[in-house]
Amino acid sequence: MAARDTTTLPPIPTPPPAQPSRRWRMPRTIVALILREMATTYGRSPGGYLWAVLEPAMALAVLTTAFSLVLKTPSLGNSFPLFYASAYLPFTLFNDISNTMARAIRFSRPLLNYPAVTFIDALIARFVLTTMTHLVVGLLILTAILGLMDTHTLLNVPRILEGVALAAVLGLSVGVLNCYLMTSFPIWESAWSIATRPLFLMSGIFYIYEDLPLLAREILWWNPLMHITGITRTGVYSTYQADYTSVLYVLTISGITLLTGLLLLYRYNRDLMER
Repeated sequence: MAARDTTTLPPIPTPPPAQPSRRWRMPRTIVALILREMATTYGRSPGGYLWAVLEPAMALAVLTTAFSLVLKTPSLGNSFPLFYASAYLPFTLFNDISNTMARAIRFSRPLLNYPAVTFIDALIARFVLTTMTHLVVGLLILTAILGLMDTHTLLNVPRILEGVALAAVLGLSVGVLNCYLMTSFPIWESAWSIATRPLFLMSGIFYIYEDLPLLAREILWWNPLMHITGITRTGVYSTYQADYTSVLYVLTISGITLLTGLLLLYRYNRDLMER
């Protein structure tokens, strides 16, 4: 009689628990970074979010008071607050995006040591949060101006959004390039701050391009922010043409700057993390 084989078979391995889909990892990471940015940027004090609205509103109030004492009417329309807001809001959008993007790696450096978090995630999170904040603030300010003052204005919303989008793209591109430069060369942050201070006076916030002398127009045409403020004002004032503006020029400057910044960050991001 044959002996029965009593050899025990190895246990059947159980499959590992299902892992969350990798395709959703990047959106989840970006949302987490946005929440962290909100907590650290606006959540440290009770008035953090309120100050995001009060700061541009107070700046417009100061500009309105100062220039209304000197001028009877603005260059366009009959409302000083609306005239300055039409250029000041896209300018501050560009300025804040470029500044926050430039500090993205330094701010998120502890998190970038995790494999699931990349420098692209940090850049996107800061861009989305800053852009959305400014859109809400700009909507509140324009609604307040149009509701409280008789401006006789019919807004061209698509044209305004075009100017706002160009300001955001230009801020993104400059910020990405500065993210590499400021992280690699800390002195660049001070140099950039000094070099760009005149932009507040050179971007058409207090005047329109057509009011300038010929030499000033030839020089300031190369400032892409002058094109952006002009495009935005054509959406606020239906009679204003701003024939000097070029969307292609702004997009070309933005594209070259953004591509250069991304290539440098991709090539040297590991070195930047070790600094």
